[in-house]
Amino acid sequence: MVQAAPKQGEGGGKWGRDRWRRGVAAALLLPVAAGAAWYLLRRSASAAPQKAKAASEVRAVMHLEPFLVNLADPEGDKYLRIGIDLGLEEEPGKHGRAEPSEMPIARTRDTILMILTTCKSDALLTPAGKAKLKDDLTQALRERAPDLGVREIYFTEFLVQR
Repeated sequence: MVQAAPKQGEGGGKWGRDRWRRGVAAALLLPVAAGAAWYLLRRSASAAPQKAKAASEVRAVMHLEPFLVNLADPEGDKYLRIGIDLGLEEEPGKHGRAEPSEMPIARTRDTILMILTTCKSDALLTPAGKAKLKDDLTQALRERAPDLGVREIYFTEFLVQR
């Protein structure tokens, strides 16, 4: 049997088709790979400054003894047991700041208690309620105890008894 010679422009049979397929695959995969690399590099580059910024804001953590409070529910039989650590913007003792034993612990605990006793159990059980409580505590501590330099509130215990 005699094979017909390939016509001009067909690419020379099987080898031509394989090259064409590879070319199309490379043309499609190359932009996708470049886009994925760009996205991953951009994402990791933007996450690094955020982590560095967060780390630079909180320089020390002050532990407080747990709180046990009655909540503001109408029934009056709901309680909250909460452990709180405060993220401070500077370490105690630096830049003329007081040592932890000299810090206004009474004023700090009083401020926290005033906020906690206004909360209702239903609100505290939701993630949004916990986030609002953190915001309220941070704002109140910045107003009433500005010398502490509170940047973050960390819950170490959180129990609502209903």
